[in-house]
Amino acid sequence: MTTKMVNAIQDGYADDFAWCYGCGRLNEDGHHFRTGWDGEKTVTYYEPSEKHTAIPGFVYGGVIASLVDCHGTGSCALALHRKNGHEPGDGAEVPRFVTASLNVNYLKPTPQGVMLKAVGTVEEIHPKKWKVNVEVYAGEVLCATGEVVGVVMPATFITK
Repeated sequence: MTTKMVNAIQDGYADDFAWCYGCGRLNEDGHHFRTGWDGEKTVTYYEPSEKHTAIPGFVYGGVIASLVDCHGTGSCALALHRKNGHEPGDGAEVPRFVTASLNVNYLKPTPQGVMLKAVGTVEEIHPKKWKVNVEVYAGEVLCATGEVVGVVMPATFITK
């Protein structure tokens, strides 16, 4: 299984918007989630460190929520970028999404020391609003599901 995302959508986020703790490439302390295409689905791989422990042997649920959240908004950006005729890494400006709604369902405890894989299915619900259904696997085990509604980042977020 390949776990290195070569052309992640987050690589194309403008520097002003690449600081997210979950997916911001410029946040030294962040998770650095990277989201890309796997056919018509989206995928993010992540292996939590020991510091992301809920109880010994299991991953803290907040990390799972963060993974679902950033995978969802990254998936929205991927889908709109593709709809606009572009793919990650082609040099075109990448749309940036923010979370309008986040729902996470924890199905099974998520074990430490296992690569996590978030898989997303994207649905357009408005030109500026997209929904992503996310499944989080630890190895082959489905540990969590989620739904993210993302909206194109409003101009009011730009402080310059």
